[in-house]
Amino acid sequence: MNNYGTIAKVGNTEINVYSEGNGDITIIFMAGSGVGCPGLEYKPIYRRMSDKYRIAVIEKAGYGLSGKAVTERTVENLVEESRAALKELNIEPPYILAPHSYSGFEAIWWANTYPDEVKAVLSIDMGLPNMMKAMSEKIPIEKKKAMVAKTRKFMQTIAKRGLLDKILRNRTVNASGLLTGSELSDDEKKIYEEVYYKNIASEAVFEESVLAEENAKKSDSTGYLKCPSCFIVSNMKSVVKTLSWQQAAKDYAEHCNAEIHILDENHMMYAVIPDKMTSIFKSFLEKNNL
Repeated sequence: MNNYGTIAKVGNTEINVYSEGNGDITIIFMAGSGVGCPGLEYKPIYRRMSDKYRIAVIEKAGYGLSGKAVTERTVENLVEESRAALKELNIEPPYILAPHSYSGFEAIWWANTYPDEVKAVLSIDMGLPNMMKAMSEKIPIEKKKAMVAKTRKFMQTIAKRGLLDKILRNRTVNASGLLTGSELSDDEKKIYEEVYYKNIASEAVFEESVLAEENAKKSDSTGYLKCPSCFIVSNMKSVVKTLSWQQAAKDYAEHCNAEIHILDENHMMYAVIPDKMTSIFKSFLEKNNL
């Protein structure tokens, strides 16, 4: 398996970080829950940003080419390990955080806890505390644990790469469409698939799912984002009838004066409309002199 990044020793595990481009400020791409190969997953958008900025993709423990998680998957540990990996590799602040999905909780915690490090947040349809609060009220923790256990068994079956895996291929390894698209080279597609199956049953992902409500509360306890923020929001369906995914983003954005763009695209839109997303983000950064 080709190593597409650089390994940083962090505590008793290893964190893989991919970086390219140059600039005085680094855009940190942060993976959504269960994204098996972050270093290639976000290539459609980061390769369009690295002409002007240095970019870095952090592969959390249990993701990509990183080692297994050895600490509890709390938002504090997730952020501290990411910060330590960047420091180990001499990727110094200031940062612009670009979180996708679950890592929104990490980005809020990071930006509000270390405001001197973070100049802005570029939300790639990131998870927000108000949405998680509404979801947790509908899905009690014991029910959530049962759902996670069921998902674990399902993923362990998919990992065997039998008939079920073939049938559900476009909902699992090719959910983003990267394996049938043109954003990755043939060699990258092989690496992407190999790394995906390496991590499909990662215990870190399941633990993050169980701790989602707690991590959302912790990030929320730091307040609303205080740095300049730009939200790109998908049409993802919500399990909560009283609060849609897009409305949750609108409500949160209003509280922190974030620029918001509501798009009729799915949660993995970075693989579908990377040019449009890049244009939005670059325009926002230029307006904020970043």
